[in-house]
Amino acid sequence: MARLAFKMKLHRGQETEYQRRHDALWPELKELLKQTGISEYSIFLDEETNFLFGILKIENPLAMDELPRHPVMKKWWAYMKDIMDCNPDNSPVSIPLKEVFYLK
Repeated sequence: MARLAFKMKLHRGQETEYQRRHDALWPELKELLKQTGISEYSIFLDEETNFLFGILKIENPLAMDELPRHPVMKKWWAYMKDIMDCNPDNSPVSIPLKEVFYLK
């Protein structure tokens, strides 16, 4: 099981909306993430910078490359593009983070 971490940027003033949308995460998206082998997925907000920090466990990290091909993932990105920094394909600008310490 691999652990991945990344950061994204939320637009100022969209904190409540981001939380609301994730509290009502679509069941089909939840199922896709689980089918991809993702578990223990958390997103944290740095309220000072508005950076979002995601941490997840995944059985096979290469499976992450398959997510952009799924219609439900594309639909979710289109739904979220108005409240966060995104790429031209609507995917969130996501910067991988290097692990420097882990206490097991």
